[in-house]
Amino acid sequence: MCGIAGAMALRDGAEVDAHVLDRMTTTLLHRGPDAAGSFLRDGVGLGFRRLGINDLAGGNQPMSSEDGSVVMVCNGEIFNHRRLRAELVAKGHRFRTDCDVEVLVHLYEEEGTGLLDRLNGQFAFAIYDRPRRRLFLARDHAGILPLHYATTRDHFVFGSEAKAVLEHPGVGRAVDLTGLDQVLTFPGLVSPRTMFRGISAVRPGHYLIVQDGAVRETRYWDLDYPPAGERETRPDDSYAEQLRELLTEAVRLRLSADVPVGFYLSGGLDSSLIAGLVGELAPPADSFSVTFPDARIDESGYQRLMAQKAGSRHHEIGFTTDDIVDGLGRMVLHAETPVKETYNTCSLALARRVRESGTTVVLTGEGADELFGGYVGYRFDRLGRGGGSGDALADALEDDVRRRLWGDPGIFYERPYHAWHEAKLGLYSEAVRETFREVDCLRRAPVDHGRLAGRDPLDQRSYLDFRLRLSDHLLADHGDRMAMAHSVEARYPFLDRAVMEFATRVPAHLKVHPLGEKYVVRQAAQGLVPPEIIDREKFGFRAPGSPALLRAGIEWIDDMLSPARIRRQGYFDPAAVERLRTRYTGEGFELHPHYGDDLLLTVLTFGILLDTFSLPDHG
Repeated sequence: MCGIAGAMALRDGAEVDAHVLDRMTTTLLHRGPDAAGSFLRDGVGLGFRRLGINDLAGGNQPMSSEDGSVVMVCNGEIFNHRRLRAELVAKGHRFRTDCDVEVLVHLYEEEGTGLLDRLNGQFAFAIYDRPRRRLFLARDHAGILPLHYATTRDHFVFGSEAKAVLEHPGVGRAVDLTGLDQVLTFPGLVSPRTMFRGISAVRPGHYLIVQDGAVRETRYWDLDYPPAGERETRPDDSYAEQLRELLTEAVRLRLSADVPVGFYLSGGLDSSLIAGLVGELAPPADSFSVTFPDARIDESGYQRLMAQKAGSRHHEIGFTTDDIVDGLGRMVLHAETPVKETYNTCSLALARRVRESGTTVVLTGEGADELFGGYVGYRFDRLGRGGGSGDALADALEDDVRRRLWGDPGIFYERPYHAWHEAKLGLYSEAVRETFREVDCLRRAPVDHGRLAGRDPLDQRSYLDFRLRLSDHLLADHGDRMAMAHSVEARYPFLDRAVMEFATRVPAHLKVHPLGEKYVVRQAAQGLVPPEIIDREKFGFRAPGSPALLRAGIEWIDDMLSPARIRRQGYFDPAAVERLRTRYTGEGFELHPHYGDDLLLTVLTFGILLDTFSLPDHG
């Protein structure tokens, strides 16, 4: 994978400054340390930083069509490129390289924006159509790779990460308060929101057209579950068989590279299944895991068991509270958001070890929980959704919020949002509360209601997890950003397009089964994964939170959370933050590993974000 950045003049007489383009692209050096390239003509600038993975000698960008009329920069991989290349060559197209993404240039010549229907990959790209003076940008189906943009008075500006967009002089620096409210309310940010006012994220499965001074966004793909009761009827065993076949092909495609490929091992089912398939399909590879001194959260026994089964060269990274403290600043720099968990720092350390080992690509198991019913909430849904609180007014207000968010008051996701709305107001400063109605994320639907209506409750939750938890949180600040901080590409077999579309057809009883969550995945793993891992209960990957950081007595953390600093910044209420500090440092206090939001960590990492990106105080 790589880093891309660029700009397009929106009015006559405006130009793209070569020095600005270079500065924007340089902010992405970590995404592409191996080479750089640029295109600057017609009031359009495209910048590129390369991480060499395929065709190491000939794959630099920008790439262009035979006559130079189509120019492209792409971050990512097209996994079905060989079949597409053969079709295009048969039609007379001439390729200059063996790089997978070159198919995009020629496929665009044949099919225009319709090329997206042909792709299986993880990508974020920009294609400049010179005759039409049109810029076409797209983000992959699941949102594995990031793509940000902003519109100034004179320019459309884009980049793989927000830091590249911020480098353009026409883009201001300010906090997007709705983005902050999303972080406090949902699992994380929900595109198109970011933490930076005026900067948007292209939504997963969407593309942009920039032409004639206007920007238009279009959805080209989304998860689409069948209406409840309308799935095809077929033998239950066939689903596990098909999933194993699809995952085998997904792993095979993702092992293709001209650099070493390894994999992450958490000790859970999903990464172990991927490891088992790698062990069958490839020579011995390197595997990477995090271990903890606290036996309650350490999974090294299961990790070693799976590494032995897969025959991998296993690397363990011991992790302590000191390592979390040391990694917080760099983590926020790359995540570009405050967080509720510290495990991003573990991901950062994993990626560093991967790079040090000489490995450039890792396969990982993200996506299985969201697609196949892996979280505890799915069990609750199968048991039946809970009733009201017993307070008629509170229940009516909650129904109103759910209707606005999901289009259906019967859908419960994560928490009672009206009650949470009241609770989080107490954390904000008076200045934020005064205008909160304008930025409250609960006033706007974060997903398409049409994808929820009439679906099975498990499918509704799966869609919400996919859109609210996976795309802009687990794949973004936890996945791509932490891996690319050390120039490592992460690949996700469970997010192969064929696997995702298959998941929408699997009946609910094969996802949440009396014998456990992700039942169809457990069945597909038979023989590849030791039974000790297949049969264990889900153990969510987690790391010590802010209570552990506070007890460590780190001076700079105490300063970041001090009443004077919180008051000066103007976003949170100093007294509310101090109450959280008192509570979190109380004897015997522990956050629930699955249900407790680490609000103090969000406040702390938000403060780091303000300092890192020179964002102004509020009020």
